Amino acid sequence: MFTALRSLAFMLVFYVGSLLFVLAAMASNLVAPRSIPAVATHWSRFHRRCARWLLGQKVRVEGTLENGPYLYILKHESMFETIDLLCLLDRPAIAAKRELFDIPLWGGIARRYGLIPIERTAGASALRALRTAARATTAQGRAVCLFPEGTRVPHGESPPLRAGFAGLYVLLGLPVVPIAVDSGRVSPRGKFMKRPGTITYKVGEIVPPGLDRREAEARVHAAINALNASM
Repeated sequence: MFTALRSLAFMLVFYVGSLLFVLAAMASNLVAPRSIPAVATHWSRFHRRCARWLLGQKVRVEGTLENGPYLYILKHESMFETIDLLCLLDRPAIAAKRELFDIPLWGGIARRYGLIPIERTAGASALRALRTAARATTAQGRAVCLFPEGTRVPHGESPPLRAGFAGLYVLLGLPVVPIAVDSGRVSPRGKFMKRPGTITYKVGEIVPPGLDRREAEARVHAAINALNASM
């Protein structure tokens, strides 16, 4: 019962607060567009505080997170890491499915911040658009973040990476930082109940550019699933 009450409190506080942040971002877009990334970062910090104090979820990072023009590849187990990335890195550009950009109010702000839309069914044209957007981002010294499994995966499962990672790896020629995350243990996909516990990010060894695609995929796949053994 206590866990259910904490989960309900989190939903109420976080989603009402998120609406206020969206309104603040819209106001910033009218008078000071450059302040939108700061608003987004504060929203991410607000989310982490809600998770910590309402759900009892702590965050631990194992390894060193480098800022700059890297390609960050992450395990995707829950909504948590998609928001929390703005706490981990300095203004990262996150590749997200295009449907999210159609959400009223939020979609326009996401574009202004610099998120990168992915069209899942557009094939080569989608990859070219992704490459163009990613290159514009790295030219600003920002990191690009990609969830190569394409969707949230229950903790303990390790599906193959989608083709988009290999294509982007070759086209961008950036060092890759793989990150494992086990958020699905305490915030499982599609579940109302969120449990207290520690969410761990495990930063793997940097994968250099120029490797064979299969070798790069194998190294990244192993690294982002490094926390599955602790299930």
